[in-house]
Amino acid sequence: MRRVLLGILLVTSLFCVQQASAQVSIGVGVGPRFGVGGMGYGRPMGRRQQKPKDQPKFTPIVHLSFGYGFPNLDVYQMASLFNYSRGTSTQTGPITGAIDIQYSPTASAGIMVTHGQVSAPYYDYNNPSGPPVMYGSLDNWSIMANFVRYMPASPSFSGYFRTAIGVNIWNQNYTDGSGNKLAFDQPSLLAYQIGIGGKLKITKNSSLFMEAGYGKYILHGGLSFKL
Repeated sequence: MRRVLLGILLVTSLFCVQQASAQVSIGVGVGPRFGVGGMGYGRPMGRRQQKPKDQPKFTPIVHLSFGYGFPNLDVYQMASLFNYSRGTSTQTGPITGAIDIQYSPTASAGIMVTHGQVSAPYYDYNNPSGPPVMYGSLDNWSIMANFVRYMPASPSFSGYFRTAIGVNIWNQNYTDGSGNKLAFDQPSLLAYQIGIGGKLKITKNSSLFMEAGYGKYILHGGLSFKL
């Protein structure tokens, strides 16, 4: 019984395939074919496959940007001394400048340079309200390889991720109450910055940007120009 059912299903399937491949058509093909009753069988015309349009080649773009970071996290590179407490620090920058080559719609690479200063008084740990016993300051330049990954949201706005890594160049100065200069080990030579931000287009070739991150600064904003 099972073989009979399988045979019936096989014959039915072959019949359906034959019928589907021999549909009656009127006026399809090079010209109408007439048979009994004025109708005939004709081969349907196949659809022409359209060639995909070539995507326009991306032209690299050079970006020049200037910004200001706040606060300057170089303060954490100042010396920590036993029996001394560091007072309120004064910070400038870092002022940043970067030149990047955008080599694809979503990525660019270049060089980022920062410059900032921090200074602070030091007090005797047992007499924090007394006069400072020492003053310290750091002047820093950093040079970092800069990598940006863009996340375009609209023609006028795009988000981005930034990763930068490089070297610090320090000039440190520690002076006691008598004016004598004290020598301490150099701070870390590793410079880095990671961040996430957004860029808002204001003219054809200029944009405002704002960024949050960690490394040389926490907040960062400025202007970017297409050269």
